[in-house]
Amino acid sequence: MARPMSTVFTFPGQGAQRPGMLADLPDSKAVRDTIAAAEDGLSVRIDTLDNAEALATTDNVQTALTVMGVAAARHLIEADGAPDAVLGLSIGAWPAAVIAGVIDFEAALALVAKRGELMGQAYPAGYGMLAVLGLGERHVAGLVEAGQDAGQAIHIANVNADQQIVVAGAEAALDALAARADEAGARATRRLDVAVPSHCALLDEPAEKLAEAAAGTPWQPPRCAYFSANARRRLWKGDAIGDDLVYNMARTVYWAQTARIVQESGYTLAVEMPPGATLTGLHPSEAAGEAIAVERSGWHNTPALIRRAAQQPGR
Repeated sequence: MARPMSTVFTFPGQGAQRPGMLADLPDSKAVRDTIAAAEDGLSVRIDTLDNAEALATTDNVQTALTVMGVAAARHLIEADGAPDAVLGLSIGAWPAAVIAGVIDFEAALALVAKRGELMGQAYPAGYGMLAVLGLGERHVAGLVEAGQDAGQAIHIANVNADQQIVVAGAEAALDALAARADEAGARATRRLDVAVPSHCALLDEPAEKLAEAAAGTPWQPPRCAYFSANARRRLWKGDAIGDDLVYNMARTVYWAQTARIVQESGYTLAVEMPPGATLTGLHPSEAAGEAIAVERSGWHNTPALIRRAAQQPGR
């Protein structure tokens, strides 16, 4: 009897990182093998990326999050907790693709390192991202358009929830938008721990350069369902996923809509890979399924929850 679809692994994006996160990974064969492969491929000790100074740079953050996501997912799979689907936010799409078998881990790491380098070089300072809480996408879009009309470099980057919209741009433009959002009745505005203006046209040129670096990379059809938070749908072909990965730095993230699509597709358990629990907090409130974060449910309990979900009757 075929196993019913049940579990989707979710992978967080930049901003979720914290010093010491890699040291908190369990000491399992899957984790050790993943760390060893990363160190061989990058010619760097992974623990040198696990401190505040290293995580202050875009390339190190993205590399560390990719290693973290792949190691965590492989540990759960080794513990008989394999996913039926994957979904990643921004850089989180890369470890998601590795776990889905779309790209080899070593090849993904090389492109992730290039991705971070290109993004950091394009905007070494003076840019970032801001979350606006308590206003909808249309309202924030109006505030962004007002800034653009005034000549400011600012764009909508992420629609994480119905009333959690992230904008990207120059620091002065972000400060001005924060002031306009406060006047418009926003519950809060918060700068994210991201030093570049991701997920907008400001990164079109770095995305094209990454595409050149990725030319010739073999992209395989996914072994499990692969959902794109940029395309807002399931992608079936390896080349389409490769395009999604390469260009996602310059494309808007629609997390809320995609998370709903995943749940409506019949998946009953969303498991967020570490670090953090941001994506779990963004789980659609009306969804029938359950969302958990490994850092909250624990390394021992999470595989049991995945097995339990697999035993429940399909919807």
